Amino acid sequence: MSDPASLFDQDSLRRAVDTVLADHLSGQMRSARRRGLPQEAVQALSDFLGAGGKRIRPVLCVAGWQAAGGTGAPEPVLRAAASLEMFHAFALIHDDIIDASDTRRGRPTVHRQVGTEAAILVGDLALVLADDLLHGAGLTPAQLAAVLPVANQLRADTVFGEYLDISHAGQPPADTGPALTITRYKTAKYTVEGPLLLGAALAAADSTVRSTLSAYGLPVGEAFQLRDDLLGVFGNPDDTGKPDLDDLRKGKATVLMALALGRADAGQLRTLRRHVGNPYLNHDDAGHVRTVLIDTGARAALEEMIAQRRQTALTTLDTAALPLHIKAVLRSLAFTTTSRTT
Repeated sequence: MSDPASLFDQDSLRRAVDTVLADHLSGQMRSARRRGLPQEAVQALSDFLGAGGKRIRPVLCVAGWQAAGGTGAPEPVLRAAASLEMFHAFALIHDDIIDASDTRRGRPTVHRQVGTEAAILVGDLALVLADDLLHGAGLTPAQLAAVLPVANQLRADTVFGEYLDISHAGQPPADTGPALTITRYKTAKYTVEGPLLLGAALAAADSTVRSTLSAYGLPVGEAFQLRDDLLGVFGNPDDTGKPDLDDLRKGKATVLMALALGRADAGQLRTLRRHVGNPYLNHDDAGHVRTVLIDTGARAALEEMIAQRRQTALTTLDTAALPLHIKAVLRSLAFTTTSRTT
């Protein structure tokens, strides 16, 4: 039996995506120079993309392609996959502006480096270049027709999820329903399900494959965001590359916070209402909030929700009619994306 790693080399795939991104940005830099346009925006975007990132979305896109019968990672597929990482850059740059975050991937956020107005434009440029990569990927007319609705839905879902996120910030509800909706639309659909479906569309996947990938992708994507919510409060900034006070200062409507609010006694509720959503929250007061999140059982309950969603995805794979090496890859990703510390 072939080793799944030999059929789907994630490290090589990430390097190939990085090469596509670097080459595309180099071309944009040359074009800006030739036309006498400012190169700083392209440089800022290039620096941001070069600072790290797991390239989860491109990897899943190629996995979706192979899940539906595609072989290898031909250049058009790589470019379509890379467009997802460029869109991700757009989303992160704008998200950091919305959240007034100081760091990302262990470095100052783009708006801290170039200013808010310029960072908005850098994010806009990333969105334009995501389109450029996808439309210029060299796809056949049939592939492009199949992919565009998936890409457009993925992008719209992300924007709607972000809108819901900011709409509930400041006064998070005790009901987990709104937070789970945010989790699904802001993250799950564009991080896991969408990339899988986009890759599958490139290979003209049938409805059975698409349904299987959604049944796997949504719970893994939700678990990914639930883990992110935990890391946003309990993570080590040296590991995550992000501040550990931003979510609490913004009063994000996370499932973690909803669980705590729903379980808190009167004293614990006063602590949460006093500190969560305070833009000047300090580390000592954040420690009081973390104590409540632990003592109410909210942290443990969220860990259980993550484990349940991961198991749902793994159970889907058990009976899935997918290539064996892709099932192995997706099983591995179900763990690495939901058990991460960064």
